[in-house]
Amino acid sequence: MASGDGQRVFKKITETFHTNKKVELSFLDVTDLTAAFLNAAIVQLYGKFSEEFIRQNLAVAELEKEDRIIIKRVVERARNYFNNPVPYRQAVRDVIEDDDC
Repeated sequence: MASGDGQRVFKKITETFHTNKKVELSFLDVTDLTAAFLNAAIVQLYGKFSEEFIRQNLAVAELEKEDRIIIKRVVERARNYFNNPVPYRQAVRDVIEDDDC
């Protein structure tokens, strides 16, 4: 699952949320779950909806234990970023402006 797939999932989830419906995201038969997919599909939600709203309206199902850990980490980073984006943006600027790169 690539970031393009995740973008399509994000769009569908967003559309469904705007109709006041809940979403269950099933990972049945998914063999390769990537952070790029999760960033596109789920992390962006935290920029549009509150954490509470997401928690109440998005369920994930059929996840392997390892994938659940990946999702947990990605979501934690998303919460941290959207709660305080300044240090993350500064870190990116620091790397981009570093003459040694």
